[in-house]
Amino acid sequence: MDKNELWNRCLELIEERVGKGAFDLWFRPIKAKQMKEDQLILEMPNRFYREWVEENYSQMINDTVREITGRDFDIRFRVSVKQDTEEKRQYAQFTQKKRALRQRGVYLNPKYTFDGFVVGPSNAFAHAAALKVSESPGTVYNPLFIYGGVGLGKTHLISAIGNHILDKMPDLKVIYVQSEQFTNEVVSAIRHDRMTELKEKYRTVDVLLIDDIQFIANKTSTQEEFFHTFNSLYEQQKQIVISSDRPPKEIQDVTDRLKSRFTMGLLADIQPPSFETKLAIVYKKAELLNIVVPHDVAEYLAMRVKSNIRDLEGCLIKLAAHSSLSGLPISLEMARHALRDMIPEEHRPITVDRILKVVSEFFGVKVQDLRSKKKTKEIVLARQVAMYLARQLTDLSLGDIGKNIGGKDHATVIYACRQVEAKKAQDESFERILESMIKKLKEG
Repeated sequence: MDKNELWNRCLELIEERVGKGAFDLWFRPIKAKQMKEDQLILEMPNRFYREWVEENYSQMINDTVREITGRDFDIRFRVSVKQDTEEKRQYAQFTQKKRALRQRGVYLNPKYTFDGFVVGPSNAFAHAAALKVSESPGTVYNPLFIYGGVGLGKTHLISAIGNHILDKMPDLKVIYVQSEQFTNEVVSAIRHDRMTELKEKYRTVDVLLIDDIQFIANKTSTQEEFFHTFNSLYEQQKQIVISSDRPPKEIQDVTDRLKSRFTMGLLADIQPPSFETKLAIVYKKAELLNIVVPHDVAEYLAMRVKSNIRDLEGCLIKLAAHSSLSGLPISLEMARHALRDMIPEEHRPITVDRILKVVSEFFGVKVQDLRSKKKTKEIVLARQVAMYLARQLTDLSLGDIGKNIGGKDHATVIYACRQVEAKKAQDESFERILESMIKKLKEG
């Protein structure tokens, strides 16, 4: 088949996998430029498309081409418009570094560095711990366990550790692997009787970076192999860095002995960023993309994208793509129009007052009682639910939530959230009540 037939068949499969919205935005504009032997060159309308597709969808494209042709292709991305000399130099440098890492069997993204990580109150502790580990691998905070919600920077941070170590100590052997890939390798090794090779690969490294460890839940063989790999590396004083979307004790269906290993070193959490941190991230990402974002647009993005930094970057790249294709500067009007599918229409803001009103209606108590010092069973539970919802649905700090709900301190808010989480896990009807309140608050 020729290049166009191959790419059209790829597009059909990709649309099924990513959905129409993402497909129309990121894949429809891509053209097959050239195919020779085992190389396929894809042409993008501008560098912002290339940046986003290469970082987020390159593996999917590779897998799809392999699925259709039955063999591996060297997929390359090119921009259809002219680039300035500096941009060409930067991209060539990035590509060269990425290929050099791949030749060593290291699948790190060279863009994820400490310099590109915006530090704020929500991630300062995790950042400091990661930096310390990267300077002295295997000697402090071993293992380092970083946890936090989706898109808050865990992958960036553990990748930055690997990139820093390889820059400063190039002789060290570093492996970055997602837990799902580790599982696939374990299954393949068992199936093809290659466990010795797998053990040799993972138990002789100097630094093991494993991402999204929560996905080994319910996978007995994977947990067994990782347990022994962990022990082997730890005894050799080799550095282990793990990321998860939740703390060890909350990972379900993972053995207690593994959970205990996860807590042997340092636990560092990443919380959703504040408005100020998100604003700083917008400006930092815009600088890296070499685009000008007016202050009102930056504030709009920081205010409307609630927590996921990946979504924030996606919004910026989409704006840059629109600006590049239309030849118009980025403006607030353009942002509202271009991002209407990524940022929903604004509803009435969720405040503590609204939360208290909704909670009081559900539990049949008075708002003033929720703000009082009364400690009857019904009021205590309702108050804890209000604190939990405020933490989930607002950008307020723990201290501010406590002040707005009876002048409580941040420790009380943390305790309340834990109590609600525990009750939610044990009682399905209580979980449905929470979901009903959240839905009512979000609908305005």
